[in-house]
Amino acid sequence: MRKKAELNHFNLINELRVTEENDFKNYMRMRDSSFQKLLSLVSPYLKKQDTHMRKSLTPEEKLAVTLRFLATGRSFENLKYSTLISPRAISAAVMDTCNTLMHLLSLLQA
Repeated sequence: MRKKAELNHFNLINELRVTEENDFKNYMRMRDSSFQKLLSLVSPYLKKQDTHMRKSLTPEEKLAVTLRFLATGRSFENLKYSTLISPRAISAAVMDTCNTLMHLLSLLQA
């Protein structure tokens, strides 16, 4: 039997990235190259340090769960099953990522 950690959507994303480009695009609503470009822009703002109490979500996890939320409109409660992230942590990740995206977009207008 597989461990829970192997059965989440981050492993699915990585699998789709290397095997099925069209499925990755369908799942994330963008090509992998676009995802990687966006990730490189937001990563410095989303990176947090691990603590003794918990391991921080990576910028990639935050961006992926945010894009999945925006693309599907699924509730945080529903997303917890595929991401194995608590609804509270998903909420914080989505807010942090959206605020970062708005900040970066505002810099483009300046």
